[in-house]
Amino acid sequence: MTGVVRCAWAEGDPLMQDYHDREWGVPVHDSRMLWEMLMLEGFQAGLSWRTILHKREAFRRAFAGFDPERVARFTDHDVDRLMQDAGIVRARAKIEATIGGARAYLAMREGGEDFGGWAWAMAGDRARRRRGPVPASTPESERLSKALKRKGFKFVGPTITYAWMQAVGMVDDHQDDCFRRRR
Repeated sequence: MTGVVRCAWAEGDPLMQDYHDREWGVPVHDSRMLWEMLMLEGFQAGLSWRTILHKREAFRRAFAGFDPERVARFTDHDVDRLMQDAGIVRARAKIEATIGGARAYLAMREGGEDFGGWAWAMAGDRARRRRGPVPASTPESERLSKALKRKGFKFVGPTITYAWMQAVGMVDDHQDDCFRRRR
């Protein structure tokens, strides 16, 4: 789409533009997709979202389509295999955190908690529209981060959690003049 005003971070890269235009900030309620996005945000720590987005399909192949039941069964052999996969970010702690995240996700489900319903309830049960400068974290992301850590998730600090909240539409941080901004 030419002549469209979008958030500045999405300009200059067709994949980033498509992600911005179709996904970023769209409310996601599907538990499995929310979990996938949280795991990808964890891989972003110390990197750019552009890097992760360009590797997303490789991540999906490497992590069995982000099927939590399959990922939860990964072993040390799988960790070693993933450490050799040049298509993904080869960080042992992040790979192990994703496997642990699958186990935490399943433990929640086995305990009768729907990950999506739980996450949205922690975020206030509705998408919030923000104005002004975009923060690195908020009291909501700090609270959600602590709750995720108590559930056994890793790489879910308040900054990562806030980026996740933006990505899955819990908050609308599109620039005021962006065509995707909810009015």
